[in-house]
Amino acid sequence: MKAVIIGGGISGTVTAMALQRAGIEASVHEAYPTGGEDAGAFLTIMHNGMDALRAIDAEGPVVENSFAAVGLELVTPDGRTVERRSFGIDGLAGPRTLTRAAFYRALQEETVSRGITFERGKRLVSASPGVTARFEDGSVAEGDILIGADGLRSVVRNLIDPSCPPPRSTGLDVVYGYTTDTSVPRAPSLYRMIQSLHASFGYTSAPDGSTYWFARLPAAEGVRSGLSAAEWRSTAFAAFDGEPLPAAEIIQATGDDVFGGHSYDVPSTPVWFTASMVLVGDAAHAASPAAGQGASMALEDSVVLAQCLRDLPDAPTAFAAYERLRRARVEKLVASSAAVSSSTTADRDRNWLYQHHIEWDSPISAG
Repeated sequence: MKAVIIGGGISGTVTAMALQRAGIEASVHEAYPTGGEDAGAFLTIMHNGMDALRAIDAEGPVVENSFAAVGLELVTPDGRTVERRSFGIDGLAGPRTLTRAAFYRALQEETVSRGITFERGKRLVSASPGVTARFEDGSVAEGDILIGADGLRSVVRNLIDPSCPPPRSTGLDVVYGYTTDTSVPRAPSLYRMIQSLHASFGYTSAPDGSTYWFARLPAAEGVRSGLSAAEWRSTAFAAFDGEPLPAAEIIQATGDDVFGGHSYDVPSTPVWFTASMVLVGDAAHAASPAAGQGASMALEDSVVLAQCLRDLPDAPTAFAAYERLRRARVEKLVASSAAVSSSTTADRDRNWLYQHHIEWDSPISAG
């Protein structure tokens, strides 16, 4: 069996590595010539995401390019810390924070180092059930199955089901930024989460002294489209200016390392697969960033799909088992994350997320 994977981000690279470990040939075809969408943002790989990487011996490059966080603090609009929570759970390795660009680069370099074909500038146009994937530059790729790891605006999702619902607006703009100014309030080795009167803000500090921050700002879809980095910074600053919190101070100390955009999710995709095509990661189920689990769920998908293709007799049977194992969990996450986005309180029950474990050598059954 040969798999043609569309998308060279988180899901695409890890799916290719997991398939290789399962003895299945795969090639990765990335639309962007030099990286991917949201390359200016950062993310956190939670315990369950690191566990999925560990299942295929791929956690090393991520650890090398990231830093750890050991806990979380919740702060009210008047500056009071109302809760402190440790990320330590039953000895599991804690979460790792890194830029999306660094994460992409680490996974892509690891994929290539393992001898997997990785092609850039390959934007999918169409695919026949065969499978022959046709790209915008006129080239083609042939295989037995096509895996859609092409994210929120998935082309493969629409090939599988032309009537599938589009991504849903979460009613939030999300702004990410970095500052190297060490005079601002810092949060070393933890995430400090602030719920202000009008928006949400979170930050953490890396070992090198830089501070990573994000702001979630209520907004209708399209209201702030096309803003420059400076305009996003000004918008975020205005949301917190005048409040007795460090958010405005941190934003003001930030230069041009700012990225903003509207947030979407995909609550439920009715059809995940056909006889020869299947979806993984955000192509199947994108979550609001509020729970910090989008990347980790995509990593779980990739490894479980490879296990199903390894252990079951044909692609349709494997795809059905994969959906059975994944759909309820990921849709629960999307719903939970949406609830956090619209609430002033944090989701306190995360153990069902963090404690998920993938045992690579455990066989998958069709039933």
